[in-house]
Parts: sequence; C-alpha cells; structure tokens
Amino acid sequence: MSTTKRNHSIEFKTKVGLEAIKEKQTIEEIARKYEVHPSVVKNWKKLVLDNVSNYFSKGTKTNKITESEANELYAQIGKLKVENDFLKKKLW
Repeated sequence: MSTTKRNHSIEFKTKVGLEAIKEKQTIEEIARKYEVHPSVVKNWKKLVLDNVSNYFSKGTKTNKITESEANELYAQIGKLKVENDFLKKKLW
C-alpha cells in the first residue's frame, strides 16, 4: 500500500463504505482490495451510516421562502382582509 495521500471521489468512498456495511468481506480484505488503509474503510463506513438519512430528506420540499416572497404574501393577506371586512359590512 502506498503512503502518499490520495484524494478519492465521493462515489468511490460510498462504494467502499457500502461494501463494508454489507460485511461480506472483512474490513482488511476490503482495504486490500481497494488499496486503502483499514481505518479509512472504517471511517467511510461510519460516514455512510451517519449520512444515509440525508438521502431520504433531500427529496422533501422545505418550507423556506425568501423575504420578498414573504412580503408579497403579507401584502396579499392584507388585501384579502380588507376585501373580507368590506364584504362583511355589506352583509350587515
């Protein structure tokens, strides 16, 4: 194994981490197969497990709106409130 620092892609780290999670091979066997240190494989496995919930939350829509959108909505609410009050007076 090489002692020089290498930068691996996220896809590669995920692939190795998932393989470690499957536990079909030992951490040492996976490390040898991908030519990385066993502690690196353990770290990537932990990262995959810690971040798997983010995968499911990315598909959900957030309710965050911009300040200009909020101001526009407040203006619309105000207009509707005035119209509603006007119509209530007409009914009485």
